[in-house]
Amino acid sequence: MIPQPAPPPPDAVRMVGISKRFGTLQANNRIDLTVRPQTVHLLVGENGAGKSTLMRILAGLCPPDAGEVQILGQPLRRASASLAIQLGLGMVHQHFMLVEPLTVAENLVLGREPRRRGLFDMAAARRAVEELGATFGLPLDPRAIVGDLPVGQRQKVEILKALYRGAEVLVLDEPTAVLTPPETRRLFAMLRRFRDQGRTVLLITHKLDEVMAVADTVTVLRGGEKIADLDAAQTSPPALARLMVGREVRLDRGAAAPVVVPPQPVPALELCGVSLRGRGEADGLHEVSLRVEPGEIVGVAGVQGNGQRELLEVIAGLRRPDQGRILLAGQPLERLSARQRLAAGLSHIPEDRQEQGLVLDLTVAENLILGRQRGFRRLLGLDRRRIARRAAELIAEFDIRPPQGAVLARTLSGGNQQKVVVARELAGGRPPRVLLAGQPTRGVDVGAVEEIHQRLRTARDGGAAVLLISADLNEILLLADRILVLYGGRIVSSLPAGEASLERLGELMLGAAGESR
Repeated sequence: MIPQPAPPPPDAVRMVGISKRFGTLQANNRIDLTVRPQTVHLLVGENGAGKSTLMRILAGLCPPDAGEVQILGQPLRRASASLAIQLGLGMVHQHFMLVEPLTVAENLVLGREPRRRGLFDMAAARRAVEELGATFGLPLDPRAIVGDLPVGQRQKVEILKALYRGAEVLVLDEPTAVLTPPETRRLFAMLRRFRDQGRTVLLITHKLDEVMAVADTVTVLRGGEKIADLDAAQTSPPALARLMVGREVRLDRGAAAPVVVPPQPVPALELCGVSLRGRGEADGLHEVSLRVEPGEIVGVAGVQGNGQRELLEVIAGLRRPDQGRILLAGQPLERLSARQRLAAGLSHIPEDRQEQGLVLDLTVAENLILGRQRGFRRLLGLDRRRIARRAAELIAEFDIRPPQGAVLARTLSGGNQQKVVVARELAGGRPPRVLLAGQPTRGVDVGAVEEIHQRLRTARDGGAAVLLISADLNEILLLADRILVLYGGRIVSSLPAGEASLERLGELMLGAAGESR
């Protein structure tokens, strides 16, 4: 008897005819998605293209209006996250779902705790962290408190959680948004190892340049529909960007615009010997001094957890310095509240949009006037018609999707939430005296990145002093006139943008000796 060939393995993911509507918004329209086993598959598209909805359906978090879902050949018969996990799907969300006061080991096994003689077996939980970390190249200290870990380490915890639950198909939503270049390289090495061990990766991302080297296949969504399935080796980031947004996208430093700013006797923003205790073991600020002049973008580079967040918070008025002075156009800020600093000309795009930039259970329209409510008052309460008109203007100007001011901010995708924050801080009128921009393009699509970059340049060219903090070194190199490097809560280097490179910044971020200019 002639032996019969073994049947081909089932598709890792198969979604057929997926449609989903929210009110008047058609989020997904008859989308077919096939992910071959043992591949790294990219899912790309603009903010609002339908990626998040499609992945929520795949993960069992919401039901489709029409269509079928299979994971490793088995049907997902109902919207059930636990069933999707049982079928072999693990999802790492852009906003991590960790319990910060617990240890790495406790977070890993939460809900599936190992037991011995009826009691929680902590030793077994710690062994699971060590064994999985060794297998997949994700070493972690099982005793570390998650709330003390930098964001790159927290992402490892989320990935190990999925692997502990038996994930054969790993879905990662914007995994490099908060990682440094070395962390990104380590993540991609892990994904290759994961694929080579017979598993599958489905990757949602906007950072096309970074991920093409690891990708096998790409699916492009636009306007809730599938536009193309492509072999990654046969396409390029510019070609994908065109498919995503329907036009050419240009991300470069642009032509240098003349900045006409009257001479100022003092800098727009100045910090003198500012120190602040950090929340974890390694962060905080130590005698930080810096100056930002009107009409200047100063970029701050550093590995996450070296004081970037504290620097923004102390300038914005969210925390008080332990020592030192903060001056806005020569006027001390230390005793002013965040609202008073806003009135004095300080705008703030926080690095964590959900925690500090938005009130998720308010509407988009209400979030677009946060901190500015006094300008929309009338005799009895707020002028809701004016607020709605303002929201409609900003929604159209910044292409916020869905284009409805009455929806809750929590229902928006992460990228559209970011657009709400940026619109509120940068839209209309005179530019602020000082703009603090913390991770301004985190999680937004390439078209929106282009628009936000131009807004930052326009603010600078209008005389604003911009302090830009970004985990994306390419973004800092594109925008900054001068670059500072934070290491261990101290500024270890200051150099003109023209003298900086990815390699040099990477060395300085890891503690190499630098020079101040």
